[in-house]
Amino acid sequence: MNKVVNISDAISIIKDGDTVALGGNTLHRAPMALAREIVRQRKKKLNIIKTAGAHEVDLLVRGDCVESVTAGFISYETEFGLAMYYRKAVEAGKVKANEHACYTVMCALNAGKINVPFMPVYGLKNSDLINANDYFRVITDPFTGDSITVVKAIKPDVALIHVSECDEHGNAIIDGPVYDDVLMSRASNKIIISTEKIISPSQIRLKQDRVVIPGFLVHAVVNIPRGAAPCSQPGKYDINKKVLSDFINNKDNDGLMKYLSDYEYADKKMERKNVL
Repeated sequence: MNKVVNISDAISIIKDGDTVALGGNTLHRAPMALAREIVRQRKKKLNIIKTAGAHEVDLLVRGDCVESVTAGFISYETEFGLAMYYRKAVEAGKVKANEHACYTVMCALNAGKINVPFMPVYGLKNSDLINANDYFRVITDPFTGDSITVVKAIKPDVALIHVSECDEHGNAIIDGPVYDDVLMSRASNKIIISTEKIISPSQIRLKQDRVVIPGFLVHAVVNIPRGAAPCSQPGKYDINKKVLSDFINNKDNDGLMKYLSDYEYADKKMERKNVL
């Protein structure tokens, strides 16, 4: 089944109030084109799941699309400093921050993947997060009688993942670090993939050992060369520091509209649906 669609149709799968997991890590291989389309479509009250996020979370918050963020880390982690649109929204009470350790997000996703209600997180034995975050509970280990911290399962409605290449069926290859994307793909109910390029099924068959997300899990494929920009894509392009600087420093609504407009043509390239 050919799952290649345009970006508008792909993002229309997301409903207001959905829990949305975002692939990539900080400023690397983030699904930026898909995130921009969420802002263009004015999705609301999304619950964002991310192990370690940066620009994509900052953008979605700035676009007034977010109700809560469940993450271990949100920061640009470079000379750009903290994700200030996100931080100010949390401080103002507009966005709820469900603070985790990065590995507890992964534990919660793993619980979602195997369809159990929670997962033990032994390393969180002594932490203020236990009382600060509703996702955690301390229970009695039925085998030893000792106390053990558990984290509530996370099962996203939709995962957005940017990949290096895939076929029209959604069988996807990721060059470079995979991060938590494979785990997200197994835990989520639906997966939307954006890809640097689409290759033929016969080419995928020659690379079967490199396929990390099988097509039967994928609901939509969007062909978006440079779909992670202005973040990096390993082996293809680096972080665009000027774009990030302009986004951070041009704080009025015109600055956001210019950012979205500058990327609009590039983000619509997939409508040609080229298959190599």
